[in-house]
Amino acid sequence: MTPARLAAVRVLLALDRQQTTLAAEIERTRSMTTDERDRALVLELTAGTLRWRNELDAMIAACSRRAVSDLGAQVRAVLRLGAYQLRHLDRIPSHAVVHESVELIRGLGQSRATGFVNAVLRSITRRGAQMPLPRRPDANSKREDVIRYLTTTLSHPGWLAERWLDRYGFEAAAQWCEFNNRAAEITVRVLRPADIATTLKQLRNAGVEATPAPWVRDAFRIPPGTWGLVPTDLRARLLIQDEASQIVALTAGARPGERVLDACAAPGGKTLVMAEAMGGQGQLIAGDYRAARMRLLAAALKRAGARASLVQIDAGKPLPFGQAFDRVLLDAPCSGLGIVRRDPDIKWTRSAADQVDFARRQGEMLRAAADAIRPGGTLVYATCSSEPEENEGVVDALVASRDDMSLVVADPGPAVLRGAELVDDRGMLRTLPFRHGLDAFFCAVLVRRQAA
Repeated sequence: MTPARLAAVRVLLALDRQQTTLAAEIERTRSMTTDERDRALVLELTAGTLRWRNELDAMIAACSRRAVSDLGAQVRAVLRLGAYQLRHLDRIPSHAVVHESVELIRGLGQSRATGFVNAVLRSITRRGAQMPLPRRPDANSKREDVIRYLTTTLSHPGWLAERWLDRYGFEAAAQWCEFNNRAAEITVRVLRPADIATTLKQLRNAGVEATPAPWVRDAFRIPPGTWGLVPTDLRARLLIQDEASQIVALTAGARPGERVLDACAAPGGKTLVMAEAMGGQGQLIAGDYRAARMRLLAAALKRAGARASLVQIDAGKPLPFGQAFDRVLLDAPCSGLGIVRRDPDIKWTRSAADQVDFARRQGEMLRAAADAIRPGGTLVYATCSSEPEENEGVVDALVASRDDMSLVVADPGPAVLRGAELVDDRGMLRTLPFRHGLDAFFCAVLVRRQAA
C-alpha cells in the first residue's frame, strides 16, 4: 500500500470521529508524506471522498447487503476511498484500486474484512455507469425525488439542499452542489507592488497555467494542485487568498490616514489587503482571540512586510478601545457553509440547529464592534456563510436594536471588476456560486450616525 493512501485513510478516520478538520489533518500528515506529489494526492483523495460521500455510500450500499452505517469505521473509510477512485479518478486502473484497498484494510489490522472489501469494490467496478443512483429530475418530478437527487447523486446534506432549493430553485441549487463538488482553483495575488504582467509571465514560464482572476484586478487563478509547481522565489511573493475573500477586504474600503480595526484578522489575508490600501498612512490594528491564530497573523504580516499593530482580543466581549475607529472590519467566525468547495468536511459537520448558536455569537461580536466606531465611522460585517441567519439576520437585528446604526450600499471599489453585480437590492454584497462562480461570501456595510 502506498504512503499517500494510508495517510488518506487515517485522515478520513480522524474526521469520522468529528474531533478535527480536514485542513488540520492534512497539515498533520505532512510528516507522513515527504514527497510533494504524495501530499497533493492525499488532499485529492480525502477532499474528493468527502465531496462525494453520500454518492459513495449509495454505491457501497447497492453492492453490499450491509448498511454503510453498520460497517466498522476502518472498513467504511477504505471502501469510500476505493469507491471514490473507481468512480472519479480514471487515471488509476480499477484492479490497482481494488488491490490497494485490500492491502489497506489488511494493514489496518482488519484481515477478516479483506474478502468483503474486495467483493464490494469489484461489484462497483462491474456495475460502472449502471449504478442505481437518483436521476436528474424533470419538471414533473416530486419534491422528494428532487431532494434525493441533490442529496445522493450530488452528495449534499438534505437540510442544506432543501434550504437552497427553497430560496433559489432547482437549477441554482443543482449548480451550487456541482460547484462544491469540483476541486477549487487557487487564487493568488502579489504581496508587494510589482509588475503584474511580469509575474503572470513568470508563472506561465514555470509551467503553471495562470489566468487573470475574473473579478479582482491584479489577482491570478491557477489550476488545482499546481501550487507546488510555482518556484520557491516566486511563491514567496504571492499570497493564496480566495477571490471572494479579496472582494470582502476591498469592500471594507480602508483609506490612508484612517484608524482601522480588523477584529477577527487571522490568518491575515484581509488585513494585508487593507494595509496595502492604506499605504502606510494611518493606524491599522489587527486582532484575534487564540494565541495560535495570533501567530498565523504575525507570520503573514512579517512575510508581506505590512505595517499593522497586533492585539489579542475576544471580539465577542466589549472591546478595550472606546469609540476609537474610523472603520472596523468584523469578518465573524461562522459556519463556513459558503466555502464547502474548499473545505468539504464542513457540510457533514454542520446542521440547521447550528445556525442559532452561530447567529447569537455573531450578534454579540457585531454589537461590540459597533461600540468601537466613532460617530460617522463605518462598520463592515462579513461571513463566509451562505445562510441568512448568519448574514442579513444578524445585520437586521443590530439595526433594529440601535438608533445610531444605518445600513448603506456596499461599494466593492474599482479593484473589483463588475462589482455592482455582486450587490443585492438592499445594498448588501453577496457572492453566489451558481451566479458568479465564486464561493458564497456575505458583506454588509453600516455607518454610525453623528449625534443630532
